[in-house]
Amino acid sequence: MFTIAIIGRPNVGKSTLFNRLVGKKLALVDDRPGVTRDRREGEARLGDLSFKIIDTAGLEEGDEASLPGRMRAQTEMAIELADAIFFVFDSRAGLTPDDRFFANLVRRADKPLILIANKAEGRAGEAGAVEGYDLGLGDPVPLSAEHGEGFSELYAAIREALPEETELPADEADEATRLVLGEDEDGSELDITKPLRIAIIGRPNAGKSTLLNTIIGQDRLLTGPEPGLTRDTIGIDFEWRGRKIKMFDTAGLRRRAKVEDKLEKLAGHDALRAAKFAEVVILLLDATIPFEKQDLTLADLVEREGRALVIGLNKWDLIENKGAKLSELREEALRLLPQVKGAPVVPLAGATGEGIENLMHSILRVHEVWNKRISTARLNRWLASALEKSPPPAVSGRRIKIRYMTQLRARPPYFILFGNQLDALPASYERFLVNSLRQTFELPGVPIRMSKKTSDNPYAGRKSRQR
Repeated sequence: MFTIAIIGRPNVGKSTLFNRLVGKKLALVDDRPGVTRDRREGEARLGDLSFKIIDTAGLEEGDEASLPGRMRAQTEMAIELADAIFFVFDSRAGLTPDDRFFANLVRRADKPLILIANKAEGRAGEAGAVEGYDLGLGDPVPLSAEHGEGFSELYAAIREALPEETELPADEADEATRLVLGEDEDGSELDITKPLRIAIIGRPNAGKSTLLNTIIGQDRLLTGPEPGLTRDTIGIDFEWRGRKIKMFDTAGLRRRAKVEDKLEKLAGHDALRAAKFAEVVILLLDATIPFEKQDLTLADLVEREGRALVIGLNKWDLIENKGAKLSELREEALRLLPQVKGAPVVPLAGATGEGIENLMHSILRVHEVWNKRISTARLNRWLASALEKSPPPAVSGRRIKIRYMTQLRARPPYFILFGNQLDALPASYERFLVNSLRQTFELPGVPIRMSKKTSDNPYAGRKSRQR
């Protein structure tokens, strides 16, 4: 069993991460810095990995005889005992001088190191996580120890940092490959051993419960002509063509201004929560009255939460002139939902089973895209071509320079641009890059995140010298 030590300055969330990995609240956690003083050990589990984890005191500068100095000595001993190091920083607070000082300490340890950007939930945390590149300790792993987000990326980072210690037996490795690499180092974070989580959302009486009953072949959920029958979000486990699925039926969602009943409000919150924790969301529309304002609001919610989207056109058996109508609705989806351009639009009839096969195939396909990783080499070959065809505009007489880019993570695909003056990059040019990325690397139906990292100007803020 290998050992990993958690290192970082005070109050970056080391003990919260420790508790999450051991599955118990063994370490005291508080907003005040310096709660942990002694190092604490525990048995950690992450996926199929079992290892020893050491929680340490926050690194602080001080004389050897002082309390901070003695605490640091305990931490240095933990580093010596460990096979690898988690170096944690607070992505919301950003890098501090202490982070940079102690980064040099762990670098001198010459041990496998995983840089963790903790508290990375939300867009503010994601932006701060990018600062971790400045430490020169490798790619930061965005994580929220408190909310349990980002642990699949942490799993992959541990496997990469400690390949011999985490190697599975040959028979298990074939069954439980977590990071599948293909040609030119492209890859995927798809894990087919886990149930695929799908949520069905939509307006009341769109036919969500009927659709799920038809898919599983049982009258499992109450259905009827009355709108609003479903209140609780119900999760159903089943298999589809050998793939494990967990599908959630949710309450119909109306515009907030129309909701007065407290129970309907609670059911609506429950439905939105299911959509946030799903991997793929089916937005089920009534094909006779599609793309109303509430439908577009729900699609926008799915995009903001970073979920993969499939649009289901239910009650298709009631539509006349089906071919022309389908072309019209697909064009309308492209026009109204550019943020998830290319999302599959699938006609179906939940009551009869028409289109169910196409729906499930679209779900599996968009889930693969959502997990997709593109190699840095391919990304930068594409970037060079895109910049040559359409260079970014000049700002105040100086042209914006985009130097290179990389993919930070998948689920959904998240890319980072590096260069100069990127804060001034127009939103229109960023949309051009996103649309070109989507088309070139076949990323339909998933949100694409893009951050910008501007190189620091060492002369910024200095007064010019007069000669």
